Amino acid sequence: MPRHPSPFLMNVENLRTFLFSVISYPFPTAPPVDPFAKIRVDDCGKTKGCFRYGKPGCNAETCDYFLSYRRIGPDVEFELSADTDGWVAVGFSSDKKMGGDDVMACVHDDNGRVRIQHFYNVGQWAKEIQRNPARDEEGVFENNRVTCRFKRPVYVPREETIVDLHLSWYYLFAWGPAIQGSITRHDIDSPPVSERVVSIYKYEDIFMPSAAYQTFSSPFCLLLIVALTFYLLMGTP
Repeated sequence: MPRHPSPFLMNVENLRTFLFSVISYPFPTAPPVDPFAKIRVDDCGKTKGCFRYGKPGCNAETCDYFLSYRRIGPDVEFELSADTDGWVAVGFSSDKKMGGDDVMACVHDDNGRVRIQHFYNVGQWAKEIQRNPARDEEGVFENNRVTCRFKRPVYVPREETIVDLHLSWYYLFAWGPAIQGSITRHDIDSPPVSERVVSIYKYEDIFMPSAAYQTFSSPFCLLLIVALTFYLLMGTP
């Protein structure tokens, strides 16, 4: 009569095989998350509109503040980046003043993530709105910059806190620090604003010099320089 191996021996052999496979072949790790695709500035004014604030010639990685927008089907894709470890935002306003504005902000939290949040400016205070029109959100914090990309629909149901982007609005640009993932006051007292209303159907590449580069570019300063030069050349009587 043939002899069969005992169940105990079979279990020991199976356990030995399992342990060998675990030691020899580690458990698979989760696939890596796709890296954040860098913002392209060579498309500015061609296939997307851009605003740059900072040093002349700056790009999305060196400007104090950068924003781009482009239409993609029923949506508008926005890209924002700023020299901050807190938050960067864009507001859509019927005037050039803060108050009654639809705001999208990218906020760097204490866990290292960048979240897209929706706010509504009540006077000088930004109130978070739970209804968030953003989708396809992505963001990154690196090199002391908050950078993000998201889409929101062109048309939305009529509501006070969310504007229709097919209409033209002044764009308010702001950035600043965050405390435990909550935004605080923006970095500068008078954040830049688009000179005129912005249409998502028109792509421009607009540069706005920061305060450090405005000193000698204003008409008054240029006139003063000319007057001083003339005075020095002519001498005093």
